[in-house]
Amino acid sequence: MNEELIFCPLGGSGEIGMNMNLFAYGNPDNRKWIIVDIGVTFADDAIPGVDLIYPDPGFIVDKKDQLLGIVLTHAHEDHIGAIAHIWPKLKCKIFATPFTSVLISEKFKEKKIDVTGYLEIVKLNSIVDLSPFKIEFVTLTHSILEPNGLKIETPVGNILHTGDWKCDPDPLTGDNMNSKRLKEIGKEGVLTMICDSTNVFSAGRAGSELDVRKNMLKIMETLKKRIIITSFASNVARMESAFYCAEKTGRQIALVGRSMHRIYKAARQCGYLQNVIEPLDARDAKNISREKIVYLCTGSQGEPMGAMNRISNYTHPDVFVERGDAVIFSSKIIPGNEKKLYKLHNQLVREGIEVISEDSEFIHVSGHPNREDLKDMYDWIKPRSVIPVHGEHRHMIEHINFAKEMQVPYPVRVENGDIVRIYPGDKPEVYDKAPSGRLYVDGSISVEEDAQSIKERKNLSTNGLIEATLVITPNGNIHNKPLLTFRGLPIYEKDEFTFNLEEEIEKTAKTFSLNNKKQESNLIDALKITCRKYTKEKLGKRPYTNINLVRI
Repeated sequence: MNEELIFCPLGGSGEIGMNMNLFAYGNPDNRKWIIVDIGVTFADDAIPGVDLIYPDPGFIVDKKDQLLGIVLTHAHEDHIGAIAHIWPKLKCKIFATPFTSVLISEKFKEKKIDVTGYLEIVKLNSIVDLSPFKIEFVTLTHSILEPNGLKIETPVGNILHTGDWKCDPDPLTGDNMNSKRLKEIGKEGVLTMICDSTNVFSAGRAGSELDVRKNMLKIMETLKKRIIITSFASNVARMESAFYCAEKTGRQIALVGRSMHRIYKAARQCGYLQNVIEPLDARDAKNISREKIVYLCTGSQGEPMGAMNRISNYTHPDVFVERGDAVIFSSKIIPGNEKKLYKLHNQLVREGIEVISEDSEFIHVSGHPNREDLKDMYDWIKPRSVIPVHGEHRHMIEHINFAKEMQVPYPVRVENGDIVRIYPGDKPEVYDKAPSGRLYVDGSISVEEDAQSIKERKNLSTNGLIEATLVITPNGNIHNKPLLTFRGLPIYEKDEFTFNLEEEIEKTAKTFSLNNKKQESNLIDALKITCRKYTKEKLGKRPYTNINLVRI
């Protein structure tokens, strides 16, 4: 009997986003696996042309015959966003609560994949039997509907995987946190708690959606002109607050942005948002006077294609903003987005539009646990060991220190790819490493981090392009001059630059026998070096260079 209980994160440990966690039980030759969450992260400007990044699933794809299913804790993109990219390689069961199921079904529809035979909708606070695992969904509170912690029962003990959560006494939409059941799970005994680390540096409590609603209403009662609220579309409680405040201030409301409509529709389909006023079509809202309308928009992070950015640039077809109006940014400024977001704020303020954000007013609360919330969870669960996830390295190291303060005997620090043996042994420990990495969604294709397409595009974005076409006659001479094309190069004296580069190319070509086809690749390499060297000397750039030889 050499059964082992294993935990391995492939994403989300050492970073915020891209969560993907594996659990396994059995002897090393015959383990059964489950995946908890399968998310994305968003690329920045350093990777041109790429929006989404997700964990490399190769390690678990190799074991797909032993894979029992994918279990989803909630519907945020950093927990479900990669499912339509990865699932086709696994073809396994998917388990999710109703709201999450609606949103992932849409993802598969967009890719024309039918998963109806694989998707199992799980009732809130119910149990899924995936022997040797018994998985209980425990309702928590977060910044989206139906967030779940998972009690993972195994033959050798229990694991609590918290997912994303906070302690919100008044979540407004959806059920309250099932703290009663969490306390019972703690009494049953928990070998290891896998726990959210995002706000471990934040003192006190995360705060409640009810407090945000009260303050938002107070602010909106003072505003006399058009109001635009921008928020994360996935925060249905915040959406309901916008509807509530619009009604209380005698205004109508319109939703702007595809994500906002998608989440509204999914929430209604699952029985939420039943008692709110009916939203107007944004096209019809143009006929409503300024002091009688509220717009709820996407683009709270200053995304270039988000509705808020297009409104501020006066390029949105349906929503117009003018002096005296107010924009409420009811969201957190995500680290890394400061530059584009403050640019957007400045643009609005310059036009005489009032900007209200978390910098100046209490109009946002986080969906993750601050230290007092974490203390509650530790007091309820009393785990034997803790594995912090969902954080950068600095968050996870601080979480380890916090766990020690909370008298947890065996906190374990991990990063993506670490394989932790939870059982057997006196304490959990990292004992092996799984291959892990990132895949970029490049267009509709998934490519590796060091893919040639990514390298070439980075080079193009930094250094520009030169393309040279040489037409070679049957007797081995260059016909006329080389045809040159430049893109993205700071050339001011184009005629002079072109003339001198043509001379350099012809000089290099004369050192080769153009009749000898075997020398063609050597000639192309030499011409690339010539073009780059010349451009570096003249412009300080080493461009991506393409050489075409055409024989006539």
